[in-house]
Amino acid sequence: MIRSVFEQRPLDAAVADAGSATLEFDRAGAWLRSALVGAVEPLGAEVWVLDAALEQIVLVRHPWRGLVPPGGKVEPGECPRAGAARELAEETGLRPRLLERPAAVAVRSFGPGWSETLSLSYAAIGDPEEPLIAEDGQPAAWMRLDQGWDSCFPEDVLRIRQYVKLLRSGPPPGAP
Repeated sequence: MIRSVFEQRPLDAAVADAGSATLEFDRAGAWLRSALVGAVEPLGAEVWVLDAALEQIVLVRHPWRGLVPPGGKVEPGECPRAGAARELAEETGLRPRLLERPAAVAVRSFGPGWSETLSLSYAAIGDPEEPLIAEDGQPAAWMRLDQGWDSCFPEDVLRIRQYVKLLRSGPPPGAP
């Protein structure tokens, strides 16, 4: 499929980030390779904002998805990393630096009857003392990782814990 430069740049960034993600779920790499022959949209991006002790995460109460990490649709012409940072700022007011390596890549549908698409998860270290400025109707809060939470993506709790376990076993978050 021929894509304009406007469409190709974000897709190239998504492919690069998907390839370097710490974790891969749902056979996302294979799905992406087969999907590249057609349209891959909309791309999804979210941020797993963790505290420095790696014990808490910021979640947003979505009207019908339940508690989810801040994120959403990557806009046309926008790279997934930039989309994740924008969504995080819009939904929480937070603007931490995203860790260099994407946390995870997955394939999911964001609504009933919606087609599957690529979703990139980025990570950042935030300060629980910094006030959260939520969007109307979507309150944001810090949640302990040792507690579960109600989400339309129930596997996220275990996936995020798996990522945190890897962070704990490696260099400190944000280290070069």
